[in-house]
Amino acid sequence: MVSALGRWWRPRSLRSQLLFWLVTLHLVAAALTAWFTFVAYGDLVHNALDEQMRLVADSHAGTDPPRTPRPVEGEAAFERGAFVVQVWSADGRTLLASSWPPLASVPLQPKPGFSDASTGAHTHSRWRVFTAEPGPHADQPRVQVLQNEDYRRRRALRRALLEGLPIALLLPLALLILWLIVSAASRSLRAVARDVASQDERSLTDLSLARVPDEIAPLVQAFNHLLSRVRNAFATQRRFVQDAAHELRTPMAAIGLQIENLRAHVPAGEATERFNQLEAGVTRAQHLIEQLLSLSRHDAPGRPTPGEAVDIETLLRESVSQLMVLADARRVDIGFEGSIAPVVHAPAAELRSVFDNLIDNALRYAPEGGVVDVRLHEADGHAVVDVLDNGPGIPAPSIGRVFDRFFRVPGAPVGGSGLGLAIARTAAERHGLRIELRNRAETEGEKGACGLMARVHLPPLPSTLIPG
Repeated sequence: MVSALGRWWRPRSLRSQLLFWLVTLHLVAAALTAWFTFVAYGDLVHNALDEQMRLVADSHAGTDPPRTPRPVEGEAAFERGAFVVQVWSADGRTLLASSWPPLASVPLQPKPGFSDASTGAHTHSRWRVFTAEPGPHADQPRVQVLQNEDYRRRRALRRALLEGLPIALLLPLALLILWLIVSAASRSLRAVARDVASQDERSLTDLSLARVPDEIAPLVQAFNHLLSRVRNAFATQRRFVQDAAHELRTPMAAIGLQIENLRAHVPAGEATERFNQLEAGVTRAQHLIEQLLSLSRHDAPGRPTPGEAVDIETLLRESVSQLMVLADARRVDIGFEGSIAPVVHAPAAELRSVFDNLIDNALRYAPEGGVVDVRLHEADGHAVVDVLDNGPGIPAPSIGRVFDRFFRVPGAPVGGSGLGLAIARTAAERHGLRIELRNRAETEGEKGACGLMARVHLPPLPSTLIPG
């Protein structure tokens, strides 16, 4: 409960925290200033008015008989703090004269000097009283002066509020200045955040400290050290994959050659069946080694080379033609349809890697006698390539993981390695392409259809669309 309350009142934004504490500081400073002024000025006003009361009392008591006091109104006594002068008999029992008769309820105080008196429970009932010393004659009247205590308090409070008002008025200006300062500082932080967001696993570069505030510099330096360790880890991983694939390539090729030489010496029957399984395993291993080498090349750090202008329609026709052998072996009807002819500036071999892996994946998952369509068209104002098959599709829980390396959908046909889609996505991202997978049953216009649609979004620039 307490921790939840702490999270509620404590702002998480640095700007909000600064503003919160600045407002609190200004309000506390204004309150302390007003309180100190109220206490200090209250004492000053209290002493000054006490001295005036004493002088008024002496001026009236110094004459024999005392001067008749001038009448005052109750409003003047309460609102403007007018002095109420009373003249009492020598024994203090009879009020001889008063500047405000309704205040006769305050009797002559027994001791000379200052005292406090009250005529009731309300605010205006408290009075400050000064009783003059008795005169030299025994029958000489006594003089007493009263002033409303609430008037003194209101005067001190007004002065205190006036003293605290400048701080309260400066609060909006201070908030504006702080807002501008924090905004300027946060712009540098947002620039650092953009630099971090632009990083990927193939271009991990250190962040610049030129625009970083001193307070944030240690965090950025620690992040740079982390990036350095990540770069070293990726480099070690790439070297291992490359070295392992290169070391395995030659012996696997030799094994494949020996198997081809042994084919004529394998007797018919069960031995031939076992030999075919061995040959299929070696072929799969060779394919896996080639895919590992391709993946390590695509993972190489650095910016991709722009390459030449590649006609996507021609490239797709070549990919379909080369994979026609696999389609015929699986008795899959593969076709190509192109309504536009976009041009993409990228290495042709890497673009071929994208589309070859997608088409190969569709051919492997399409059932025997199935259909694979490759369509080049425009969608939402952008050029796209769709590779469609009528296979089982991908279950919803697995569609977000099929780009993970070595991940294979449960129940997938034998022969795959789980690297084809990972290679296609890596090559596509290097050149601004984006791959999207959707089951055809969930695709608009494909209601009732089965299978998978792999859509490649081509980059709008520097591509150009030429009507096909």
